[in-house]
Amino acid sequence: MSMTDPIADMLTRIRNASKAKMKAVNVPASSIKREVARILKKENFIKDILEIPDKRQGVLRLYLKYSREDDPIIQGLKRISRPGLRKYYDLDDLHRIIRSQVGVTIVSTSQGIMTDSEAVKKKVGGEALCTVW
Repeated sequence: MSMTDPIADMLTRIRNASKAKMKAVNVPASSIKREVARILKKENFIKDILEIPDKRQGVLRLYLKYSREDDPIIQGLKRISRPGLRKYYDLDDLHRIIRSQVGVTIVSTSQGIMTDSEAVKKKVGGEALCTVW
């Protein structure tokens, strides 16, 4: 069975694992998922990323981060652009998003996958993949 939205599957796995207070979650690897995970680590939403090779595409093990009160650092994940309805934001839209939101929007641009603030600094727009807060 083929998966139509692998990024939504990754976000759902992270969301479910953090609600279940799991230390780590395994996600099938791909280049776009590696970049999303790299951004989550850089923005301090997850502790660490471990890539486990297997006979297929490999597995990403994401180690989740919790506060001292054992609350998940990731309070929410929302998929914005999806296969049935793509959402593209230009520079003005990204400026508005940064001012009005808490958290980070991950954007796929012509210069790679980056956060909304990095896209504004580089003055590029792109497809908004997801928002994490």
